Amino acid sequence: MRIAYLDCSTGISGDMTLAALVDAGADFEQIRRGVASLGIPDVRLEIASVIKGGFRAQQIQIDHPEQHAHRHLSDIRKLIEQASQVSPAQKDLATRIFTAVAQAEATVHGSTVEQVHFHEVGAIDSIVDIVGTAIGWDLLAVEQVVCSHIPTGRGQVKIAHGVCTVPTPGTAELLKGIPLIDVPIEAELTTPTGAAILSTLVDHFGPLPEMIVDAVGYGAGTMDFSDRANLLRLFVGERSLPTDTDEVGLLETNLDDVTPEVIGYAKRRLLESGALDVFSVSAHMKKDRPGVVLSVICRPSDVERLETLLFQETGTLGIRRQRIQRSKQTRETHSVQTEWGAVTGKLSRRGGVAQCFVPEFSDCARIAEQHNQPLRRVYRAAEAGYFQAEVPRPTIAHDHDHDHDHDHDHAPDHDHDHDHDHDHDGTR
Repeated sequence: MRIAYLDCSTGISGDMTLAALVDAGADFEQIRRGVASLGIPDVRLEIASVIKGGFRAQQIQIDHPEQHAHRHLSDIRKLIEQASQVSPAQKDLATRIFTAVAQAEATVHGSTVEQVHFHEVGAIDSIVDIVGTAIGWDLLAVEQVVCSHIPTGRGQVKIAHGVCTVPTPGTAELLKGIPLIDVPIEAELTTPTGAAILSTLVDHFGPLPEMIVDAVGYGAGTMDFSDRANLLRLFVGERSLPTDTDEVGLLETNLDDVTPEVIGYAKRRLLESGALDVFSVSAHMKKDRPGVVLSVICRPSDVERLETLLFQETGTLGIRRQRIQRSKQTRETHSVQTEWGAVTGKLSRRGGVAQCFVPEFSDCARIAEQHNQPLRRVYRAAEAGYFQAEVPRPTIAHDHDHDHDHDHDHAPDHDHDHDHDHDHDGTR
């Protein structure tokens, strides 16, 4: 699997992302042609090597005339759609990033996605950053994006609506569900464009994953800090997990003051909200109190959301969280015939080889009721139907060429010779 990791130690912006992508191997000329095909007059996209905090990096420079237009999402969609040197996949990604911004702006201003005006993010440099980033990600053919926790910075900045505390309202809306960290720098470290890229692209947040690194790209920010390099670092490489292995999140909490009804309700809510599995086991807690360990298995991207739900529904004071690898067999729906009709079930495979067939309870129960048969008999018939269909009896063909010469001594009056020539071609 092709994977990328964003190390946002000093935040993220659109120009830092684009520069890091180029430094990691995205074709800058192809990005420049795509940006030029947007048809915005007198826009020049340049890239140069710089030194930030003693480290070499790439920095993007966008030159364009001063502009005063405030665009709507529909205006930006038209720009992207008519770009002849931008592929459909790149257009889709750029549009999704802008849509994320529009949704955030609509929320904070009490407007709608189509009515909201883009200010900072509608400016030419942000349009170039987002479209260039969409092209760059597509060129690197990344299948999964992981990212560090995000610093927003501190202090206040002046935007089109006046002076705002960092993170600005639009950025804060885009950062919902994304883990943040405090870096003590009086500056806006994560911009609205950077936050939109994160909310659209990143699959999950955490430390650098196990991977074989092919390239490392460095994108420089415009500000200089006295105690650290203002860089976005991008790792690109391969993650060599077996095809029948994946990663999941595990949430666990110990409960000794919650009724069984509440636990059952919490389980249902968690499953309805996307948990892969929820289960509980009995436990003896401190002071020898009987309790329950409630466990939730979920996708890594759902950990934060399901953890919040678990806190809300159980009132627990603490939840343990882990990321674990899971070995699994691929499954497919399969149907078999029985004397009472078809039964569907799950057929598991490992390494492409069928392992076992498990009939669906609902199908077996329906047939058992309709035909007044014991449920166990229907289960056994479905399993037998699978094995009879998948493992047919062998056909044995054999040729017999017998040449018998019988010389029997019989009674004196019964003396004859038998000469039999048999040719059998039979199947049993």
